[in-house]
Amino acid sequence: MIRINLLPHREEARKARREQFVVLAGLIVLLGVVVIFAVYSLIDASIQGQNGKNAFLKQEIAVLDKQLDQIKRLKEQTQALLARKQVIENLQRDRGETVHLLSEMVGQVPEGVYLKSLKQDGLNINVTGYAQSNARVSALMRNIDGSPWLENPRLIETKAVVLNGRRVNEFGMDFTLSRTATEGAEQ
Repeated sequence: MIRINLLPHREEARKARREQFVVLAGLIVLLGVVVIFAVYSLIDASIQGQNGKNAFLKQEIAVLDKQLDQIKRLKEQTQALLARKQVIENLQRDRGETVHLLSEMVGQVPEGVYLKSLKQDGLNINVTGYAQSNARVSALMRNIDGSPWLENPRLIETKAVVLNGRRVNEFGMDFTLSRTATEGAEQ
């Protein structure tokens, strides 16, 4: 039988496999490093992109905050102007009330009643005066109650006093000015 020594051939095959293994291991390590670098680069690019978006959003939010401040100031100015307009409208509406009140009082005060003071607080009127008798005060109250401009007469007090040597009744009375009659007359 012939004997062939296969030992060097096997050793060469092992050496070739080892070299293949080392080359493949080196390629796999190199490929791993490339993949890790690529993933790191993608993540870094994504973070940079998000940071850019965040910076843009912060700038836009700052612009919107400034606009909101301007809108708030404009609303405050609008409210102030509306309040002024309301005051002017009230003054326009109320400017004729005093004239109507005095004109109506001339017609409603019966003979023998003398007014000492007339005070107006909004629609509320306070009157003090002198009357020759309580009947004249009652007549004044009926006249005020029947007037389209005046309403709700309420006698506060009446007392007998001596004025210029004559006995008279001093009285105090409240009533209100009717806004509906005033508004109806203006239209």
